[in-house]
Amino acid sequence: MSDLLLPLAGGLLIGVSSLMMLGLLGRITGISGILGSVMTTRGGNGWRWAFLAGLLLSQPLFYSFSVTPPPLPSNAGWPLTVLAGLLVGFGTRLGGGCTSGHGVCGIGRLAPRSIAATCTFIGAGMLTVYIVRHL
Repeated sequence: MSDLLLPLAGGLLIGVSSLMMLGLLGRITGISGILGSVMTTRGGNGWRWAFLAGLLLSQPLFYSFSVTPPPLPSNAGWPLTVLAGLLVGFGTRLGGGCTSGHGVCGIGRLAPRSIAATCTFIGAGMLTVYIVRHL
């Protein structure tokens, strides 16, 4: 598959799976919400565990059948990686959801809160890249 078609195929798979989750289970595909609820909800978590397992196993499974080598790991180091993870978790909590919930599902439902949150995510990312690479 060409380099241009892989992102398109990935985006289509994300969109179709999010639509299926909403249509079949009546749930929004927000990873932070699914992860948070699997930790706090008793019973009825089978689909959540299956979702999280698929999320974690999809990349190794893809690369086990692919001739494309996996991407090289980041050279940022553990302290910066841990700090970045904590900041993402804080932002997810502050924004009332993650990029998958707001960006994929919320915008698809034309939710004003999700549109504002996604614009904030994108703007903060652009500002961060500018600061890190140009200042």
